[in-house]
Amino acid sequence: MILGLSAGLFTGIHVVLSLLGILAGFLLLGTLIGRKKHTFWTPVFFVANILTDVTGFLFPFKGITPGIILGVLSLVALLVAGVAVSNKKLRGLYVSAVATALFFNVFVLIVQSFEKIGFLKSIAPTQASPVFGITQLAALVLIILLAVTAWRRFRSII
Repeated sequence: MILGLSAGLFTGIHVVLSLLGILAGFLLLGTLIGRKKHTFWTPVFFVANILTDVTGFLFPFKGITPGIILGVLSLVALLVAGVAVSNKKLRGLYVSAVATALFFNVFVLIVQSFEKIGFLKSIAPTQASPVFGITQLAALVLIILLAVTAWRRFRSII
């Protein structure tokens, strides 16, 4: 039990928060590309991702794992984005921090998907498999392209 919830229910809540954070992150980058500063997706992105990171730390501790390290780095990126969100001079930093936090969450989604989904595990049984690496690279390139586009368009609004 975690926080009085069964392990399965707690894991389900963590996964839903993670997926909501990823969706909100992509939609937030889209609104920045559309030159909108604050939208519905801004607080959803922050809250869902912070809760994803925090709930990730509540699973039984088995030592420092890549997931814990990414959770800490994600919280740092979210903190930077939170500080930069309202400062016109820090718009580039804001977009970069949002994209970084989003990528960390997508990275973990890909890792977990290849570990837990039978079809994906069969085509890439280890993280050294080319399909796994190509998938991570494609996610990174997509998020970088969205972030660069968002930064170019968003920085030009008053």
